Amino acid sequence: MSKELRINRRIRVFLSLLIVVFLCRLPGALVADDHVSNKPGAFIVSKNKGHMDTNSSIRDVVSHPSFEGFGQFILPLDNRAYDENMPLRRVGSLLPYHSHVEPEAVVDTINYMIDQVAEGKIIFCNFYTERQKQENPAKRNTGLFFFKGKPGAPFAIVCPGGGFSYVGSVHEGFPHATQLSKKGYNAFVLQYRVGGERVACEDLAAAISYIFKHAESLGVSTKDYSVWGSSAGARMAAQIGSYGPAGYGNYDLPRPRVVVMAYTGHSSFTRNDPPTFVVQGENDGIVNVSTVDRRVNAMRNAGIEVEYRKYRNIGHGFGLGIGTDAEGWIVYAVEFWEKHISE
Repeated sequence: MSKELRINRRIRVFLSLLIVVFLCRLPGALVADDHVSNKPGAFIVSKNKGHMDTNSSIRDVVSHPSFEGFGQFILPLDNRAYDENMPLRRVGSLLPYHSHVEPEAVVDTINYMIDQVAEGKIIFCNFYTERQKQENPAKRNTGLFFFKGKPGAPFAIVCPGGGFSYVGSVHEGFPHATQLSKKGYNAFVLQYRVGGERVACEDLAAAISYIFKHAESLGVSTKDYSVWGSSAGARMAAQIGSYGPAGYGNYDLPRPRVVVMAYTGHSSFTRNDPPTFVVQGENDGIVNVSTVDRRVNAMRNAGIEVEYRKYRNIGHGFGLGIGTDAEGWIVYAVEFWEKHISE
């Protein structure tokens, strides 16, 4: 090869490199990156970019670009002290009131949400206005995660538990909503204020009102909606079933068509309570199972339809019960709801 040809070849290589660098710096360039944009319609080269694993840290989740503005709500942090370097393989330590917390399942759920954002889906909504948040700064610790189903399908709103000290969405909120969404239903997971039942129920009522007001833009039906809850969240669901959103604010809205309750000692009800699905573990060390039994029997005696499923060898806070004899209970709960959905 002549000296002139060698020089020309080097020039072409150099120019090619300059072009690549220039394209990589262009806004919206279609180049693989280590993060996923949270903007609708964002393009990604690989869904694996930005995914978590069990060695990822709390910081990785909170600061992930897909969760910009609400990353602090993915894990049950809720203004508690925590080590931001803690790996997700230890996520169970963030959920002291829960059992059967599988780090791999938590990671899968988080990655599923990252993929939803990558596909251009909006997965988080603020149901309080900025003015409301300014008037009450605690309301900044709220929001609705949205797991979209079929357009125009009924919606379910899921209230995770945590003893009103944290919101365990990653264990008994997001996984439930994912299952509902895959069955075609629109599902929301409530991030509510911790500290007490009253303010949490006020947030639930406000969230339901928001969904009703924005049903068209969200693409959901407001007919025959259901409210789901676990532990403390089940108390919230039961209260909305008994008194409707009107019991916790100036909302002229119907009560839910069905309430789904998991492992709670909530004992009160009204004769107007909607059909209720109850799931409970016999080895629950937090909830007295006999309290649940008495409430179910009393509701049935009052003429309220109740489906009660009780599982052996399982304690409190089992979520979907994966790997236990309670696994699959959510299928029965969905069937119970479907039985009461009008044609």
